[in-house]
Amino acid sequence: MSPMRFVISSLLFALSTATAVAQVAPVAHPTITASDSNYVRDFRYQVQFADYLQLRRDRPTDIVFIGDSITEQFRWGPGNTTWKRLYEQRALNFGKGGDRTRHVLWRLDHQPLDGVAPKVAVLMIGTNNQQDAPAEIVAGIRAIIAKVQAKWPSTQILLLSILPNGRQTERMAETNKLLPALAEAGRVTYLDVAPLFAPQGDNWKGLQGDKLHLTAQGYEMLVGELDPAIAKLMK
Repeated sequence: MSPMRFVISSLLFALSTATAVAQVAPVAHPTITASDSNYVRDFRYQVQFADYLQLRRDRPTDIVFIGDSITEQFRWGPGNTTWKRLYEQRALNFGKGGDRTRHVLWRLDHQPLDGVAPKVAVLMIGTNNQQDAPAEIVAGIRAIIAKVQAKWPSTQILLLSILPNGRQTERMAETNKLLPALAEAGRVTYLDVAPLFAPQGDNWKGLQGDKLHLTAQGYEMLVGELDPAIAKLMK
């Protein structure tokens, strides 16, 4: 074989090998890949959360609530009265509207939570992952649990089920069936709160007209199960 043909053959072999490797290399699914896409475009949230941290810097943080708009509106929205009564003085609300699992992963790494050492972390996430398969949503939740445990090794995690909604309620119900397995790990407790929100006409009891977010009554329904579970973990 001539030197030129040898070089060409070698290059073709290297190219085919690289292509084959690229084809079989695992690609991380977006549910477990941290993303800032829901944070960088929301300047309002950035300012309000910075102000919020400043406001409560001298208060204890026994509990951290982690999630999306359902968690965020616990403090900012219809859940405000309930929040003030039960959690304002002892809990940090780490909810962000529109968050999917990937966004929570990014915020846990990049938002300033220095000095926060909760006894309990309440996690409700996944309702915005309506385009993902149940197993993929669970993988994202598992990644969040792992990150919380790495960040706060002694914290008890209270994992809540995904609530019914008008977008993908069947998919979320299938996801909920997989969540109890995540509680097999140490310091993780699963609490299925979805049955509290029973069908009511073309909606669910305790949900707003958008068939997604909670009413003030819905938050009261939620804490009826949630608060005793938190108290048990705080002991």
